[in-house]
Amino acid sequence: MPLTSRQLAAFAEEFAWRLPVDTSPRHLAGPGDVRHVTHGLAAARWSTVSDPLSAEIVMRSPDLRHCLQFDPQSHTSAWWRLRAEPIDSEPGWYAEFGELVPAEILTGFTDALIAPPPQQPDLWRPVTSAGWHRDADGTAHSPDSMCHIELRPLREFSGRPSWHVETSEPGHGGYPGRRIWHAYFDEHTPTHLVAAFLTALADPSPIQRNQYDRTAHYSAVQEPSPLRPQQVVEAHTARIESLRARARSARRQQSRLPATPAKGYGAPSATRR
Repeated sequence: MPLTSRQLAAFAEEFAWRLPVDTSPRHLAGPGDVRHVTHGLAAARWSTVSDPLSAEIVMRSPDLRHCLQFDPQSHTSAWWRLRAEPIDSEPGWYAEFGELVPAEILTGFTDALIAPPPQQPDLWRPVTSAGWHRDADGTAHSPDSMCHIELRPLREFSGRPSWHVETSEPGHGGYPGRRIWHAYFDEHTPTHLVAAFLTALADPSPIQRNQYDRTAHYSAVQEPSPLRPQQVVEAHTARIESLRARARSARRQQSRLPATPAKGYGAPSATRR
């Protein structure tokens, strides 16, 4: 079911009384509102196939190839899971995200799924440009050393690598601190989607939160935002309209190509990463 004006109105009404607070760094901003993700997909005509009375949200793409699951009652560390079924010569792939991943960072990934960026960027460039430290061994660390990006080979000497992102508390005595949230992209996840996630992650601009919203860590810095509540709502609405237009354009381009049905949907793995 497409996103309705009533759903957007409910979002606007709820945010009208909230006082925006600029929160940084982004990886410590906390989960925010899941509707940043679900509204964007609904605008691209993803359908909600889960029980409307359940806390779990399951959405499928119009071609049935992609499935997003949000389960806040999950017994694993992954609350978000996205699976793509194999099609023709393209393999299937799987990505998952932890409970406290900021929704605005996750939308970098899902928005790129709706309409890929026009060019294939260097995956590391947005990270290094934002002042993150990149090591020679395929890892990068945020300026506060609390978020880490790692490109891991499947096997020691061969195989496609998978991407791992982890935000954790500072460690002691050489041991890592408690994990706050993680993101995992298997070896077949399209690189432009990983690049979009890393770009949103490393963006130095703050994320707007309500002053009473849960942050991922007490060291997150919060300052009064120059934005009014109405401006936050307008930015959300403008993004939704942009996604609608991009999705329409993508459908028109796809309609000129021979149709290829996706294979049957299988439940994503609940393996803890």
